[in-house]
Amino acid sequence: MISRRNFDIAFVGLKPGIHEFEYELDDEFFASYQQQDFSNCNAHIKLTLEKNNSFMLLKFEVGGKIDTICDRCGNNFPLQLWDEFNIVVKLVEEPDIMNAQEEDPDVYYISKGESHLHLSDWMYEFVNLSIPMQKMCPPEEIGGPYCNKETLALLEKLGAEHKKAANPLWKGLEKFKDLDT
Repeated sequence: MISRRNFDIAFVGLKPGIHEFEYELDDEFFASYQQQDFSNCNAHIKLTLEKNNSFMLLKFEVGGKIDTICDRCGNNFPLQLWDEFNIVVKLVEEPDIMNAQEEDPDVYYISKGESHLHLSDWMYEFVNLSIPMQKMCPPEEIGGPYCNKETLALLEKLGAEHKKAANPLWKGLEKFKDLDT
């Protein structure tokens, strides 16, 4: 089990300026969270932390790859991850009140007495946000080694049948389709 302390930064000891950190996340990292809809995670996170007197700017760059299920054919395929996320962390007296009132999800408040930033929940969230809503092979790879060719053939057959069985209610409107206004 990975210790959550591996994903904490003791920012009190850091000098003002820019600091870089790198993290490697695998399936073991996600084991303590809910079940994921991917496997074989090999995510890389580069964190750039810019420390100032009363706030910090965090830039997370997510990369790597996961294995997930194609929404088109149902087979597993490798999916590249890539995204960037920014968070502003402000040091305040009453962070709970400020976090409850804050409408911007990219601004987070912590107590002036805090000494560590806890990053694991943000990393979990950002890897999941890097996965597109619709997970499919790129169009140039359809029918490639990861695709279920039987399912693709069935989808093509059903698509052709659907075009033939078009609703006759709309048939008369086709003549207006190419008219210039």
